[in-house]
Amino acid sequence: MGAVGDPVGMTSASPLLIGLTGNIATGKSTVARMLAELGATVIDADRVAHEVMRAGTPVHAAVVAAFGPGIVGARGEIDRTRLGARAFSDPEALARLERIVHPAVVQEVARRIAAAPTRVVVVEAIKLIEAGMAEGCDSLWVTTCPPEEQVRRLMADRGLSREEAELRVRAQPPQEEKIARADVVIDTGSDLGRTRTQVEAAWRRLASV
Repeated sequence: MGAVGDPVGMTSASPLLIGLTGNIATGKSTVARMLAELGATVIDADRVAHEVMRAGTPVHAAVVAAFGPGIVGARGEIDRTRLGARAFSDPEALARLERIVHPAVVQEVARRIAAAPTRVVVVEAIKLIEAGMAEGCDSLWVTTCPPEEQVRRLMADRGLSREEAELRVRAQPPQEEKIARADVVIDTGSDLGRTRTQVEAAWRRLASV
């Protein structure tokens, strides 16, 4: 832990909070894994969203009420593919979904930050800025890559058609809007070695904070 610099070993009691964001398929999870290997606690807001939408939760009930029983799978859980098809095809529907889910996600993320055992905590969230979570971060990191690479990754990793992948890419704000807010920009459009070099360089700079 802390092999490349040692920000995790800093003595202040309060965690140093990195907000990690970027548009869909721009490499957030890859960068998050690298930061975890360097010693940070990583909180994946998308996974938290899965958990707060589980069957039996108030968020599950609210989402089903808003989008209909057709989004529910055979086991009673929300089918994320069906929900995504509805939400990403209609900006108003996406906004409605976010109004339901985000408050619960923000609350649970805050609880996990408070319980984190490491000096550096990373919150990975595609809507970090839009949900207001970026305001509480000490450093905002943004991942970026060419739009065509986003489409390629979505098709390869999630089995989407080109039309579905392009729809998801277009449904999000321009990458430049997030980049303009960033303290650190990680370009993941090249190979993993280049991405790791950027992450480790930014990690070393944390040691001086």
